[in-house]
Amino acid sequence: MSSRALRRLKGEQRAQADLNAFKLADEDDRDDEGQMKSDKTAHKQKNISNIFELIGEADVDVSASDEKAEGISDGQQEGAPLEKDTVKNEKSNKKKKKKKKKTSAESGRDDLSVGDDIDAFLETLEKKKGLSYQSTDNSASEHRPVLYVEHRNLNPETELKRYFGARAVLGDQRSKQRQRQLHRCTWMTVFKDTWPRFSRPGISMSLVESKDGIQHFTFEHNRDYQQVQFKFFDAVESMDPNNFVVLLQFNPYHIDSLLQLSDVCRMQEDQETARDLIERALYSFECAFHPVFSLTSGTCRLDYSRPENRAFYLVLFKHMLFLEKRGCPRTALEYCKLILSLDPDSDPLCMLLIFDFLCLRCHEYTTLIRLYEEWEVKNSSLIVHRNLSQLPNFSFSVGLSYYHLSQQEDISPVENQQLKQKSNVLLQNALIMFPGALMPLLDLCTVQPDAVVSSHAFFGPSSQIGQPPALSELVSLYVGRCHSLWKEAELMLWLEENVRKVLKRVDSHDPYVEDCQNKRKQRYQSAPRNIHRHVLMSEIKEATATLPLEVTTQPGMSFDPLPPLDSIVSYIRPERENMGASNESTLSLFFRSLLPNFNLQRPEDRQEVARAGHELNQEVNRLMVAMRDMLANIQFREPQWEDNHDRDEEEWD
Repeated sequence: MSSRALRRLKGEQRAQADLNAFKLADEDDRDDEGQMKSDKTAHKQKNISNIFELIGEADVDVSASDEKAEGISDGQQEGAPLEKDTVKNEKSNKKKKKKKKKTSAESGRDDLSVGDDIDAFLETLEKKKGLSYQSTDNSASEHRPVLYVEHRNLNPETELKRYFGARAVLGDQRSKQRQRQLHRCTWMTVFKDTWPRFSRPGISMSLVESKDGIQHFTFEHNRDYQQVQFKFFDAVESMDPNNFVVLLQFNPYHIDSLLQLSDVCRMQEDQETARDLIERALYSFECAFHPVFSLTSGTCRLDYSRPENRAFYLVLFKHMLFLEKRGCPRTALEYCKLILSLDPDSDPLCMLLIFDFLCLRCHEYTTLIRLYEEWEVKNSSLIVHRNLSQLPNFSFSVGLSYYHLSQQEDISPVENQQLKQKSNVLLQNALIMFPGALMPLLDLCTVQPDAVVSSHAFFGPSSQIGQPPALSELVSLYVGRCHSLWKEAELMLWLEENVRKVLKRVDSHDPYVEDCQNKRKQRYQSAPRNIHRHVLMSEIKEATATLPLEVTTQPGMSFDPLPPLDSIVSYIRPERENMGASNESTLSLFFRSLLPNFNLQRPEDRQEVARAGHELNQEVNRLMVAMRDMLANIQFREPQWEDNHDRDEEEWD
């Protein structure tokens, strides 16, 4: 039985108890016909705070009035011999009335006991549901999967209410709720009154297969949505953001247009509009969910190789970044779990590179340690996904989590010592495995390192220069993202202490140092495509500068960054009537730069003009190459003046 049904039952029982009490009072009034009116008015004027006081006072008044009325009538009619019989009858009648009242009171008490049981049951039910945010249900959370997602934590208002209170967060929304139109109830976002009227844009979700308890879903586009998608590709080629605005006026819930326009607003520092567009796209996706699709089960999968599914990944990722910047790291962590649970094997957006940062931001240290212990495997072939000790962010963050746990006040001294020792070992191993992370970390924290540390060869410039390219990318990503977590004075003292211990181990030729050096040389030669995709979407300048040329030189779009090589295409865009820009003449390209819809070619001579334009482009390219070579070979020499004193001075006039 739900909590709402239990509360309704409780209210009905209380109402029934009150009704019985009033009925009892009415029966007493009917039996006491001889009671005077003054007594009744005085009884009504009393302030009664409890229904049981009403019952008790009615008993006293009724008994008193009965005694007076019967005493007077007996005294007037007969003498003393009859008084004994009348007194006995009166006593028996009073006893019967008292018995009736006791039974009614006992029935009311039984109703009360049932109500108390319901209250206790509701309290236990609320505790089980976890309405309080504090992690008091540790025993229940330990039995859940590490990527378990809770619906209540997907709403950022839950976290903001805990920080600022419900009145500060909701504001005037409570008074406007009655005037709000009815919309579909969603978990990830709420429909806003400022949004356009929602109509299904043409996206649906279907179940592909269900195998071994895992359900594979995919999004699908109907024919109308495909036509809008083709118009979106034309708008992208025009390189004009106004075309996205026009497209959204007629299709306000087109996903890729919302993504692209959100990036344009973010580049223009309009964060509020950019976040609102992402939330609108998220609402459109959630309205298209399959009835069986679940956000919390952890058994639903979406294939990233399908373009229809990639947009959902990107919307969740951008929404997570906005939540973290908004100051809701706990909600952002829940979305990180959701994205990771959609495809934990391949991890297309490489959410493991940000999972530790969000856990440290919201003080979920046990969650990070549990993921590290469950997913860490001794398999050297899985360098990025599962062998988490080979990722710089997990190597440093897990040790930092143990240190924060050791600083808690509600632990014993023995446990404190164990956690502190564990954190020291993990931090030292991280510094030995990734020595190139120390100096950039201290630089971003504006800390001047000790002369002994900066002059040592292990942490010197050679440690950064000699890093493989993939390792340099991972280290730069961690330092650029997590350097703010190390700015506390206590953490810097702890870091300094362990750095000195590492230098002693290096000078004493610890075999672990040589083992880590061999691992760095053998591994991290090239990063997977999902790491490059994560770096591009994170937009951390320290990590973006380390991307290889084959990634930076590729033409990438923000609505689909670095698409997978094995992409599954459901429908193909038809060829346009106008030929591509490479087959057009120079004059046509010039006019197209001014007017994107300009077309100089006629249908009957399109092939001839295209061939002539292609030849003209080749000739222009050859001419440009020749001029470039000529300018590169020009050498300027200083003139040599001859000593001729007989030359005419007027020749310079």
